[in-house]
Amino acid sequence: MKKVLALLLCIVMLCTLVACANSDKPKETNDNQQTNENKENNEKENENVPDSSESDEYSIDVILKTTASEYWGYVVAGANAYAAENSNVKVDVKGPSSETAFDEQQNMIETDLASGSYDAFIIAPLQGDVVATLIAGQEKPVLAVDTNIEAPEILSFIGTGNKDAAAMGGQAAVAAAKEAGWSEIKAIAIAGVQGDTTAQARLDGYKEGVTAAGGEFLDSEIQWSNSVADQAVTCMEAIIQNHPEGVAIIVTHNDDTAMAAARAAKASGNANYEKTIFCGFDGIQSACEAILAGEETMSVAQEAYLMGYKAVEAAVAALKGETLPAFIDSGCSVVDKNNAQKRLDDLKGYLAQ
Repeated sequence: MKKVLALLLCIVMLCTLVACANSDKPKETNDNQQTNENKENNEKENENVPDSSESDEYSIDVILKTTASEYWGYVVAGANAYAAENSNVKVDVKGPSSETAFDEQQNMIETDLASGSYDAFIIAPLQGDVVATLIAGQEKPVLAVDTNIEAPEILSFIGTGNKDAAAMGGQAAVAAAKEAGWSEIKAIAIAGVQGDTTAQARLDGYKEGVTAAGGEFLDSEIQWSNSVADQAVTCMEAIIQNHPEGVAIIVTHNDDTAMAAARAAKASGNANYEKTIFCGFDGIQSACEAILAGEETMSVAQEAYLMGYKAVEAAVAALKGETLPAFIDSGCSVVDKNNAQKRLDDLKGYLAQ
């Protein structure tokens, strides 16, 4: 009997020791298991979430003065090039049928602002004051391209410093007139659209440059062509009639009007205009070809392609919350017979993209 009791006592003690040993082991509780599961799930979810800086998609509206000219074609090409390089950016480029189709552009702007389809707007205004009224209170980013808009909603103006660029052209034209043998250096402007801020800035710049270089800018004889070639021909015919003795320099709002004026002078048969300096503005392909052929003397070249590219680039930066400079200069230069071929090759490359 004693042996039986001793055996039972040993069994009880052994069970007690095993229970104590098990109680000393750390246990993975349900809470710990849930925490580990949540951690794993969160890691998997984070792997599936793309970086917001790469996933943001932007739709940008670009409304130009027109798309029906070579110059504006380069702006279009630049804007589209930025979108082509950035798959998350979509641009919608449009413009009225001409630079005097004021109502057409106004309707475009009104429609697009109200559509809710765009994240930002880039506008080249035909009538700056009208556009300023249309965008009043607009909370989405609005930028001006080519021509500035005087409105607090405009975050940045991307374009050429038109006055400074034209001043550069005026000085170069006077130098060319002296080289051509003119002793009395007078300049008459065939301007763009009366009341347009860009047209006025170029006029002011031409006057400043011509005067600074020692020429005489004839303020009272400015001709307005509405930026189109056929009206420039009429303007030039009036100048020849008023000055049969010849004029040293004709400065113009764009290349189309410069080339048209030069053709009108040649067609007149007045030999006194054979040495006239015809200075255009924009530096488009046809101008380079005319300069190389001796049909236009020079052009103040805007970098229209870069203007379109930089405008979209700036709009995207604004949408990302970046602060933009008030003015982004797209650059300019004077094109003459010495560099016209290089310029021509560059422009052809832009449109071939």
